[in-house]
Amino acid sequence: MDTNIWDVNVELMIECSDHFHVVRSAREAIECLTKRAPETKGSHCAGARKACLAALEGTSTQKEARAAFETAAEEAGILRRSQIG
Repeated sequence: MDTNIWDVNVELMIECSDHFHVVRSAREAIECLTKRAPETKGSHCAGARKACLAALEGTSTQKEARAAFETAAEEAGILRRSQIG
């Protein structure tokens, strides 16, 4: 089993609310932060990148990386919230 895959995926709204992108790992999150993040990056973007790099290096957990990435995505206004409940 790949321990680098997150327990919970992070879904992002890209370009419009009808198109979603699923991020499953710290590696995918770094790619997304680099290539898909809005041009005006919020204060949490750098922290998310740092947390994801630390998770890839094994000095932090995947759970911490996912949480930091989710916070950055929420700040950027691209986090898709679940419609369940």
